[in-house]
Amino acid sequence: MRIGITCYPVAGGSGIVATELGMQLAARDHDIHFVSYALPFRLDRYRPNIKYHGVQTTAYPLMQAPPYTLTLAGKMADVVRSFDLELLHVHYAVPHATSAYLAREILRSTGDRVPKIITTLHGTDITLVGADPSFYDITRFSINTSDGLTAVSKYLADETVDVFRVSKEVRVVHNFFDATRFKPSTSDCTRSEFADESEALIIHVSNFRPVKRTLDVVDIFDRIQQQQPAKLILIGEGPELTLTRRNIVKRGIQDRVIFLGNQSQVEAVLPCCDLFLCPSEEESFGLAALEAQACGVPVIGTSGTGLSEVIAHGETGYLHPVGETREMAESGLGLLRDPVRLQQFKDRSVSRANQRFATERLVGEYESYYEEILNG
Repeated sequence: MRIGITCYPVAGGSGIVATELGMQLAARDHDIHFVSYALPFRLDRYRPNIKYHGVQTTAYPLMQAPPYTLTLAGKMADVVRSFDLELLHVHYAVPHATSAYLAREILRSTGDRVPKIITTLHGTDITLVGADPSFYDITRFSINTSDGLTAVSKYLADETVDVFRVSKEVRVVHNFFDATRFKPSTSDCTRSEFADESEALIIHVSNFRPVKRTLDVVDIFDRIQQQQPAKLILIGEGPELTLTRRNIVKRGIQDRVIFLGNQSQVEAVLPCCDLFLCPSEEESFGLAALEAQACGVPVIGTSGTGLSEVIAHGETGYLHPVGETREMAESGLGLLRDPVRLQQFKDRSVSRANQRFATERLVGEYESYYEEILNG
């Protein structure tokens, strides 16, 4: 198949999944074309069957911001026409599905091949509407004019149907991970770089947006380290990073926290760690949590979110209501103080990740869905 993929190219779950999907499809001899304003985050080297098409925007004096949605639509149409693409797979309804719809109408008007459009929802589509209701109509329109819809969790699929009153099927295809990269053993990780033998090693990875509740991460860690020697590794950057740093200094624990910034290969660090903290306000799935479990790191997360499809409560981690940092810290301490039980959680985390979220099966589900939409 000849497939165009559009995603946000920055560090974050949706961009990572879209890029990994494209790479896996290319390895299966599909012709993959990424269309975005920058090279996707994990597309870090040349790969056969993959091409990247950059979208250039120009600031016009009469417009408040560069018209990315329009220039993206034009680029999509051009790439479809030039490479005879059969399918546009876009990640996020706004603006990507909107642009795909415009591209399809451009091509229809000129008598060119009209591609099918599949939109994958990652969650921000819904939270965007929650934050600004003026996006509701365009988001619903973009969803309903797609030929196919997928969501990364049942939790998100149900939310989509409820919020947007979608009558068509929202196919659930869970996120997946690359088992050749994310595994418990790695030669790149040396625990002594971060902590001594008496210290537990705790980690958090995110884009430091408010929804990730990084101040809760600090609070959970602080409660743990008061009773158990520990270090905290923070990976990522974003708008809450400065506030997080200030809170750490205010608590006087800056000597126990290690900032690593953005890292393209978190799998080099994860296997060293004992716990992964993910106390997010909202998680449609929780790719970072899945990658941690694949590396043998149990997760402390929030209930009532997509994490419930990733984490087996009481087996591979613990889930507590949003903001319940005391309970999260107690669950973490319970594991850290019981090495035998902690190892059991680590082993089950790896087993569950490989059984339920294997690349081979889930990429195959996307392939089957593509064929279903193309032949429908």
